[in-house]
Amino acid sequence: MGTRRKDEGAPDDARIPATTTDASAAADDGVTWKHAVARIKRIQQATTIPKPHNPGYARQKQHGKLWVRERLDALLDAGSFVEVGSLTGKPDVEEEPGELKDFTPANMIIGWGKVDGRKVFVTADDFSVRGGHADGGIQGKAAYGEALGASANTIKLTNLQIRLLDGSSGGGSVATYLAAGATYIPPLAGLGQSMSAMATVPVVSALVGPVVGLGSAKAVTSHFSVMVKGLSQLFAAGPPVVKQATYEDLSKEALGGWEIHGRNGTVDNVATSELDAFQQIRTFLSYLPSSVYALPPTTSSSDLADRKEEELISIIPRRRARTYDIRKVIRLLVDLGSESSVQADRASSFFEIGETWGRSVVTGLARLKGLPVGILSSDCTVGGGAIDALGSQKAARFVHLCDHFSIPLLNLVDQPGFAIGSAAERMATIRHGTAIMSALYHATVPIFTVIIRRSFGVAGGAFSDAGDGLNTRVAWPSADWGSLPLEGGIEAAYKRQLNAAPSPIAREKMMQELLAKFEGVRDPLRTANVFGIEEIIDPRDTRPLACEWLSHVYTHSLPPRLLARTATAPAKPKYKL
Repeated sequence: MGTRRKDEGAPDDARIPATTTDASAAADDGVTWKHAVARIKRIQQATTIPKPHNPGYARQKQHGKLWVRERLDALLDAGSFVEVGSLTGKPDVEEEPGELKDFTPANMIIGWGKVDGRKVFVTADDFSVRGGHADGGIQGKAAYGEALGASANTIKLTNLQIRLLDGSSGGGSVATYLAAGATYIPPLAGLGQSMSAMATVPVVSALVGPVVGLGSAKAVTSHFSVMVKGLSQLFAAGPPVVKQATYEDLSKEALGGWEIHGRNGTVDNVATSELDAFQQIRTFLSYLPSSVYALPPTTSSSDLADRKEEELISIIPRRRARTYDIRKVIRLLVDLGSESSVQADRASSFFEIGETWGRSVVTGLARLKGLPVGILSSDCTVGGGAIDALGSQKAARFVHLCDHFSIPLLNLVDQPGFAIGSAAERMATIRHGTAIMSALYHATVPIFTVIIRRSFGVAGGAFSDAGDGLNTRVAWPSADWGSLPLEGGIEAAYKRQLNAAPSPIAREKMMQELLAKFEGVRDPLRTANVFGIEEIIDPRDTRPLACEWLSHVYTHSLPPRLLARTATAPAKPKYKL
């Protein structure tokens, strides 16, 4: 390749000057391959050393962003990264005598590494080279890692996949049209392999800058995604394209910042910094198996399985209209955490997923006796805990994740029903609600259901009878259930009599008399008397019972489930996004 002039489109802002090497090592002795090795090392050294005066590198630092190789160092175990495609890029060679002057690396780094000792494959965008656009990349490199997860030998490979997204992640750029001399029908560009990979191995994405086009599609084609508050944005098309198409003049943050996508469910979690995002990825993966053909990783735990928390006996208020802290309930039940926990409360192993969106539902991963378990519940402080459209989507996505990777579920039910009213109807709540109903009904992973308070209507039935009676179920004495909440149900059933009352005072008196008449039958012990609930337990016994159940599941239920899955592995496995 000849020397390119600046006006010929050479990406000067990303060019990395080659380091000098020992002349004797670079000279061809006509016998050995030392000269070739020297050239290889020269390129590798040039691409791995930061260049403070390079405009692309300088821009990263001006925006408070880590350089791509600093990100790899922060994410992976020390010294574990082995690069694939380290020589991929565009050399700038002197016409005479053919010596390498400069080398512009491809704007994506890929390779193997380890996270907490487990092997992973990483693809990391380098925004300092052509802003991450396709004209700064090398075709095929972006899809290589995705293809590993989608290959026929996946059962043997079983490698977790991590993406560090910054830019279009190999997506298109009109600048490529001139170089190619033609336009093209857009391909899936590796997204097909991404979806196949998700069917077999955990795939996670960190958004560490503006993510657009193909990069945004990759972000959501993940089992877990996290964006950095104030640093990363996500959009199908950036502000210039949007302004041209819709005449909206928006900043990147207004168009696709965390306030948008951290609240609508496009991205699972929000981080305060890049380092926080990497720690969240490490924590998430610590609960996940290497593939669908393996058990989730277990750890030793010093937390006693028979621990009984006295607070649980009074944590649900006697007055039904009062709220309580469901996250505190969870923390009292699951294993104590470690110093590496990314949660605000380090005393818990609970890692919440989706805290900023679908907030009427609480989902996350935790441990009981060191064994991973999924946590599914509701937050009564948000809309009374009624499940809305976003909450349904969030719950269904989480149940699919746990079912796919053989993570048993601890299902803490306090479900007053689907959200109602005009806003709920406009959001197609019942349509989205069927997604979580279907996810729970068809899940084959074991579920331990504890009805801690309310279970009303279709939504209550979906959460309380997950699997139509095929799973373990108990209730607390605070449980309250039925087709409708008693107060609203009386209004509907006795509407004519109540409306016929001579005065508002007489109406309220009749209402209170009806409530008193029904109060006795709403006692959950009455339901237990007719075996409508298998057992009502002391809330303080919940952890010991759940630990015993989970130990049995990991010993007797999950191993044959995995054997059956391996024996019947489809030629083209699927995962429901």
